[in-house]
Amino acid sequence: MQTPSTSSSDRVPIVILNGFLGSGKTTLFRSLLAESKKKNLHVCAVVNDMSELDVDGELIASTDIMESNSLLFQSIHSCVLSSKKGIEKLHAALHELASEQQPELIIIETSGSCHPLPLIEYFKAQSRFKLTGVLALVDTLMLAHDYDYGQKLFPMMQHNLQHQKRDMINLLVEQIMFCSHLILTKADRIKEERLMDIAHAIQPINPFVSILSVLFGKLSIEEVLAMPGYNYHRVAQLAEELKPVMEAEAQGDRPYNMATRVIKDDRPFHPQRLWEVCHQYLDQRIYRSKGFFWLASRDKLSLLWNQAAGSISLEVIGHWRSGVLEDENNGLLEFEIELLRERLAKEPGRFGDRHCHLTVIGDKTQVDRFTEALKSCFLNDAEIERWRAGGAFRDPWPKKIVKMAD
Repeated sequence: MQTPSTSSSDRVPIVILNGFLGSGKTTLFRSLLAESKKKNLHVCAVVNDMSELDVDGELIASTDIMESNSLLFQSIHSCVLSSKKGIEKLHAALHELASEQQPELIIIETSGSCHPLPLIEYFKAQSRFKLTGVLALVDTLMLAHDYDYGQKLFPMMQHNLQHQKRDMINLLVEQIMFCSHLILTKADRIKEERLMDIAHAIQPINPFVSILSVLFGKLSIEEVLAMPGYNYHRVAQLAEELKPVMEAEAQGDRPYNMATRVIKDDRPFHPQRLWEVCHQYLDQRIYRSKGFFWLASRDKLSLLWNQAAGSISLEVIGHWRSGVLEDENNGLLEFEIELLRERLAKEPGRFGDRHCHLTVIGDKTQVDRFTEALKSCFLNDAEIERWRAGGAFRDPWPKKIVKMAD
């Protein structure tokens, strides 16, 4: 896929946010987009989610800068960008974004299962776009818990090479190998001296790049805009060695023995059962689960479920329209209430606009077990009647849940 020749000054800069599932790409993405709006910069966005639910796409589209505007934002879901189908969709999305405008920057957020090499090879052949940065985000909390603060990561990769095995270890290491900037995330949850241990453990994987610790996605948009062109020569030999493997993996939309399951239900979760299931069934083979849901004990709040490895966070997205309508002191005028009723009457669920839509990504051998356990947490018919009657449900989740930043 090549484009007509374009002068160097007219090429659109591209920055790729790459990194394993749950490493904080969407947080960084939203922060960069918000900052670009404040500074009146013309930035476009492409987000990739291998799940059909496209949770990250919805989160990005809900930011003020995007406003679901197809001229600024494109979402690619149901496949990983590094697959053949993903590259084709990316090609179409980029050209649509740049067809009638000249963005100052296009930021691409990949799915956590995306290998960077196919994207690097794609941009190497493009004359309309200039790849300036490939940022590999690394979850320090995950490295601490699952890889002994990074010490086990490269030895496990060497074991895979000896046994001609490819799994998530290969992906993690190769994301670091091909990056131009290595970003450590969730550093606030690691002791400072142990953070240095992680940096020293993974630095040899790619000694040519600097390591930067970023808290809560706070990376300056100026730093991103100032990134030079990607150094293709540095990774040329590695790319050549991996090319046969990449060609084989590009045929699959969900590589690395990974499976995705989707949960769609209008019922709320029982807070106590959900708590118990997460503590009993969740392990490192469930790489990621995310989506929107509600709890029977907090039925006015629209919540974001965000799990990576053994870490779970809940965030408030907003309030369900149904909950607003049920509130006698909602402050709405009569015509606003009537419009809200008309809108809710079109909702397919039994509880107005309330719903639970989650995607679960994990090892093929474990993903069904955890998914079924989550489904068992929905209220049964008797519990729904108790909820309708105003019954209480034990809720061990933190009382204070942060509101998601715009």
